[in-house]
Amino acid sequence: MNSLAPLLIVLALASVYGVWYQKSRGTVKSPKNKAPEPLLSEQEIGKDYGERVTLVQFSSAFCTPCRATKALLTQIADESSDIAYAEVDAESHLELVRRLHIHSTPTTLILDRDGVEIARAVGAPKRSEVLASLSHIA
Repeated sequence: MNSLAPLLIVLALASVYGVWYQKSRGTVKSPKNKAPEPLLSEQEIGKDYGERVTLVQFSSAFCTPCRATKALLTQIADESSDIAYAEVDAESHLELVRRLHIHSTPTTLILDRDGVEIARAVGAPKRSEVLASLSHIA
């Protein structure tokens, strides 16, 4: 019976971690330390900032959730003329990825009209959460 205790502890800890991990993926969160200046230039994302919002997705070639995220963000940008969408290949821009502390793909940055980060989603974001975060940006 004593030999099962470590196994049960490991299984319990792994289960707690798994539940936390699944709940945290795709959640749109505001940055803890909001920088007043733009994190990215228009040249770095390869596109002009949107009139109200710019959605910047960092993705990689073999990332399956990246394709679904691209479809979602493209659709949201197409529905409004004041929203721009840009995709950045994380593998080709490693220095940028390091500077912005992007640890997995897809990661989506929501920037205001000046390029300042308003929110970030790690993992495939949910449409409702993206739209809710966009509604707070004037």
